[in-house]
Amino acid sequence: MFRHHVLIALRNVIRHKGSFFINLVGLSSGLACAMLIFLWVHDELSKDKFHVNEPQLYQVMEKSNENGKVIVKPNTQGLLAESMEKDYPEIESAICYLNIGDYGQTFSLKTSKNTFVKSRGVFASSDFFNTFSYKLISGNKNEVLKEKGSLIISKSLAQALFGKDENPIGKQVEWEVIGKKNTCTVSGIMSDVTAQSTRQFDFVLTKDLMFEMFPNFKEWYNEGTNTFLQLKKGTEIAQFNAKIKDYLQSKQKGGSIFSLFVRPYSNAYLYGHYENGKQMGGRIGYVKIFSLIAFFILFIACINFMNLSTAKASLREKEVGIKKAIGSTRKGLVNQFLTEAVVISLFSLVVAIGIVYFFLPKFNLVTDKTLTLQLSPSTIFLILGATVLTGLVSGSYPAIYLSGFNVISILKGKLKASFGEIMARQGLVVFQFVISLLLIIAVIVIYQQMKLIQTMNLGYDRDHVVQFENEGGLKQSKNLFLTQLRNIPGVAKASLLSEGIAQTINISTTYGIQWPGKSKDDLTNFSVKSVDYDLIETLNMKILEGRSFSPAFGNEKRGLIFNETAIRTMGLKDPIGTRISMWGDDSTSIIGVVKDFHLTSIHEAILPLVMRYEPDDCNMVMVKILAGRELSTLAQIETLYKQTNPGFAFNYDFVDQQYQLVYAAEQRVAALTKYFAFLAILISCLGLFGLASFNAEVRAKEIGIRKVLGAGISSVVLLLSRDFIKLALIAVLIGFPLSWWAMNKWLSSFAYKVDIGPWIFFTAFGLILGITLLTVGYQAVKAAIANPVKSLRTE
Repeated sequence: MFRHHVLIALRNVIRHKGSFFINLVGLSSGLACAMLIFLWVHDELSKDKFHVNEPQLYQVMEKSNENGKVIVKPNTQGLLAESMEKDYPEIESAICYLNIGDYGQTFSLKTSKNTFVKSRGVFASSDFFNTFSYKLISGNKNEVLKEKGSLIISKSLAQALFGKDENPIGKQVEWEVIGKKNTCTVSGIMSDVTAQSTRQFDFVLTKDLMFEMFPNFKEWYNEGTNTFLQLKKGTEIAQFNAKIKDYLQSKQKGGSIFSLFVRPYSNAYLYGHYENGKQMGGRIGYVKIFSLIAFFILFIACINFMNLSTAKASLREKEVGIKKAIGSTRKGLVNQFLTEAVVISLFSLVVAIGIVYFFLPKFNLVTDKTLTLQLSPSTIFLILGATVLTGLVSGSYPAIYLSGFNVISILKGKLKASFGEIMARQGLVVFQFVISLLLIIAVIVIYQQMKLIQTMNLGYDRDHVVQFENEGGLKQSKNLFLTQLRNIPGVAKASLLSEGIAQTINISTTYGIQWPGKSKDDLTNFSVKSVDYDLIETLNMKILEGRSFSPAFGNEKRGLIFNETAIRTMGLKDPIGTRISMWGDDSTSIIGVVKDFHLTSIHEAILPLVMRYEPDDCNMVMVKILAGRELSTLAQIETLYKQTNPGFAFNYDFVDQQYQLVYAAEQRVAALTKYFAFLAILISCLGLFGLASFNAEVRAKEIGIRKVLGAGISSVVLLLSRDFIKLALIAVLIGFPLSWWAMNKWLSSFAYKVDIGPWIFFTAFGLILGITLLTVGYQAVKAAIANPVKSLRTE
């Protein structure tokens, strides 16, 4: 019987080529889209899941109530890991971890050829390789981080430093970061960190060395490191959080403003966003959104199948009537029609796999991933299962509908479409329109928000500004280097800054600022930037009151410049000259107020900020280049750089490009939404085209009679189009409120956002109406200009 059903399905494919092609294109496109999104979602969900101890891995987080707002952050004290491991029996191991890359800096490691390579390094406790599943190729994971001067490097870094043939174990490596130099001995080689790890690094240094290089981390008042815990199996997390909540109260002098809690380590990637102390999602939102988009696009393709199958029921009514008359059961007919749907789905799967292989490189480029479609047994089973399910869903309504025909009505030729059938079909078309509207509005809103990000006034001029690290010989002779740099034709201004200007988070912050009238309960957290002369001028920031740092005023280390948010927060009416105590030093005062500028993304509001003149703490060189002279000027800067810093490669970034990287996730969402919207509209158009074609075919005689009686082309086009236009209008009533709610929810994560104005909805409606008229209108015009004699000659 199954073979019989398949044979009939193949015959119907050959007989109804037009509808088969529409279904094939729609279902294969939907399946390909679902497969691509599945690959992306699977990759997102598997981040940090490869660690053997993953179920027991947690990260310690700090929570504080700062002026009525609850702040959650991952930065903790350097001593916390070791202290908690001693005090809590629930802890199997505790890791102190510091990634210098979080501060915008990279290590420079000296190769065997006396050149330097840039690399990403971290400091970690001795149990790091026991707790996390980063694979060691050489070395004992219990011993490699025991000695303070130990260094574990990746396989790729080992080849870059020593070549392919030399054994690095026991060799010494000189390196430098943020002006600090050291020499360590290679004690182990690890495999390159895979893309499944959110923490990317090329080598590991010891915690003891970190304390030696950064002694402030040995103080309980100082933060900056991360603390990771491996808890013993069976630990009740709620009870553990209750135990550690007030742990810092006895550690910090005078008590602590911070309370502690732990979150699953692998949750950081997908659930990293907190609002007022509560976990409010993160990248998991995009995972949910694109999973829904995949479902809706595939469902739209299924709707096309349902609509075409039920619309063309009249072509198969005699087949059903005869089969019922000779004894076929409804169950048997249902199985037949479902088999046909599954066969078409399997044809579509073959095409979909080809589409995925063809578009996967482009998809990887858009998503910045290296996804591959590996047809393993489990993947094949999953894809086949999804395809069969798609076929069953597509064929379910047509199978039930067709098998339910009354045999007497069929054979008498009195079968008519019921009101329920028409309403169901129209309801499915409305659903297609609603999804298309949602995606069109999403594309417009996301594009507008990205445009705002790219064009908004950040409070500084990011155009034609280059930044590179202040290291090696530059650090030792920075004043001479800056003087020579400023003399290069094409260099407008040059200065130094503590970190890069475009960052995802505020890195250096402090609560240690006192001012006249400050309340004892005030917990304002200030962003701190160390700068050199001319930094404000290089970035074209605006001084609102007072002045900038200048060598003409002698010792500028006694002066501070605040932004306007800081002055407003402090409540100072006449700030210039006000004495300020910073970290216990009360010899400083306010010399200037700078207009607010964005250090981080516009997801976050501008923090109170203080600038201090500390060129020795500046790790980035900022250079403003005259427009149109970038290439020649950069070539001269590179020559000067290599003369001052022999052995170092000249690695630089344009600030405007670096700024765009802050919004990489949003830009990928914008690109993906645009492609998925186009695909949803394409599939919907295929369905409308098929229905319009069949509608014109069914009403051919009616149109012929109307034309004979004098009806014009416009009236015939309106006749065939108005039903679809009505459905589009109904979809607007449903889709507009849904899209307004959805896009406002997405925009809520931005501190600065566009307004969703009426023009966006009018534009979306115009596009939907235009697409509908083009799709349906083609068939309507074709029917309207046809010779009525051809449709009436049999009457």
